[in-house]
Amino acid sequence: MQDQDISLLPTLPDPSGLPRIGMVSTHGYVAAAPPLGAADTGGQVVYVLELSKKLAQLGFEVDIWTRRFEDQPAIDIINDRVRVIRAPCGGREFIGKEYLYRHLGEWVENARALIARHGLAYRFLNSHYWDAGFATQKLAAALGAPHIHTPHSLGLWKKQLMERDFPEDAANFEQKYNFTGRIRHETEIFRASSAVIATTPPQVDLIAEGYGVPAARVHMVPPGYDDNRFYAVSAPTRDTIRQRLGFEGKVVLALGRLARNKGYDLLIDAFALVAKRVPDAVLHLAAGGAQENTEGEQAILDELAAQAAALGLSGRVRFGDSYISEADLADYYRAADVFVLSSRYEPFGMTAVEAMACGTPAVVTTQGGLYRALTYGRHALYADSFDREDLGITITKVLRDERLAARLSQMGAHKARSLFTWTGIAQQLLNLTEAPAGASGDTADKPLTGTNDPWADDDD
Repeated sequence: MQDQDISLLPTLPDPSGLPRIGMVSTHGYVAAAPPLGAADTGGQVVYVLELSKKLAQLGFEVDIWTRRFEDQPAIDIINDRVRVIRAPCGGREFIGKEYLYRHLGEWVENARALIARHGLAYRFLNSHYWDAGFATQKLAAALGAPHIHTPHSLGLWKKQLMERDFPEDAANFEQKYNFTGRIRHETEIFRASSAVIATTPPQVDLIAEGYGVPAARVHMVPPGYDDNRFYAVSAPTRDTIRQRLGFEGKVVLALGRLARNKGYDLLIDAFALVAKRVPDAVLHLAAGGAQENTEGEQAILDELAAQAAALGLSGRVRFGDSYISEADLADYYRAADVFVLSSRYEPFGMTAVEAMACGTPAVVTTQGGLYRALTYGRHALYADSFDREDLGITITKVLRDERLAARLSQMGAHKARSLFTWTGIAQQLLNLTEAPAGASGDTADKPLTGTNDPWADDDD
C-alpha cells in the first residue's frame, strides 16, 4: 500500500461536472462515520465532515483527502456529492499527529498521482491542522490551486500556556508535542498559504502577531453546528428523554475524548463543591470513544474514578456512558441541566455550542476562544478551568437559580442559531474564496454580524 504505483490507487466515480473543492485532514480516523473519541479523532473531523456536506448543498462536489492506514477502504461515499479519499503513506500503522508530517511527502505523491489519473481540478484546497497544511502546501503548488489553511489550534499558543501552567513538565514538552518542529512548519504554512482561517478572535491576533502573517490574509470564521440535529425541545419531550436515559436529579454533563487537557480532574474537584450545595446533583462524565480505550486513556479513566472515590463521590459521578453515539448525542445534551466545558486547552469548544443549541445552559472554560463570543449571564457562564472553587460555584449558580437557567437556555440557543450554523460558516468560506484578487485587505477586519466586533451580541 506504500507503493506509489497509481495502479494500486482507487478508481473514482465519474465527476458530475460541478465545481470541486478539496478538503485535507490527514491525521486520525476520517470517515463517513468516524469513531469519535479514537486517537486524534474529535471535533476537527466533525468540522470537516459537516462543512463539506454544507458546501455540497451549496452546489459543489467535495473530496475529503486523508491518510489510508490499517484496513481502511480507499474511498468512503458520504453522499452523492461528498466522499472521503484515502491516499497511503507511512505503512499500515496509526501515526500520531505530532510526527505524521515525516511521512507526508509520500502522501502528496500518491494523492497527486490519483488526482492526475482522474483529471480532478479543485477551485481551492482547504487544509485542517498543521500536518495537513504541510502536505497541502506541497500539493497545491503541484496542482496550481489556491491553498486556504485552517489551523484549528496553534502550537505557539499551546506552548505558552503549558509553560505557564505546567513548568514542572517542561522538560518533556518537546518529546510529547514536537513544539519546535510544529511552530516552524506552522510559520511556513501560514505565510505561504493564500489565506489563513482563524476560528476565534485570539487566534486572529496570535497568527498575525506571533507568526508574522500579514493581517490582510487572516480571516475569522467560527466553527459551526448542525441545526437540523441540535435544537431545543419542549419540556414534556425533555422529560421523556430523561426517563429514557435514566436521568434523575440535577444532571451535570461533560463529554469528550479521554485526554488530560480536557480538565476532567478539575471538574470532579469542582463537583465536590456542587455536591455539598445541591444534594441531588449528579455528574455524568462521558469521556472516551467508540473504540476500546488505549492504555493511556484507560489510565486517565482509572485515575478519575479513583479521584471520585477518594472524594466520596463514587455514587454521584457516573462513568457508565463513556461513549455517546452520534444518534443519542443531542438527547444527552437536552436531558442535562447544565453542560460543562472544563478544558484546560480548547481552541474553540464545539460541544458547548451544540449543548447551547439544544437549550442546555452551559458553563465554559476561559482557556479557549468560545467565551469571547458569549455574554456572561446571558448566553452562558464561564469560569477558570484551573480554579475548582470558581468552576464549582459557577455550576452551582445554574443549578440553584431557575431564572438564570431559563435565560441561559433561551438566549444560549438563540446565540448558537444566529452565529454558528454550518450554512453560515460555509457561506463565509465561499465569500472569502470568491473575493477579487487583492481584496482581502478590505475584508479581513470586516465584521461578520454587522458591527465592529465579529462576535458582538446580535440579540441585545
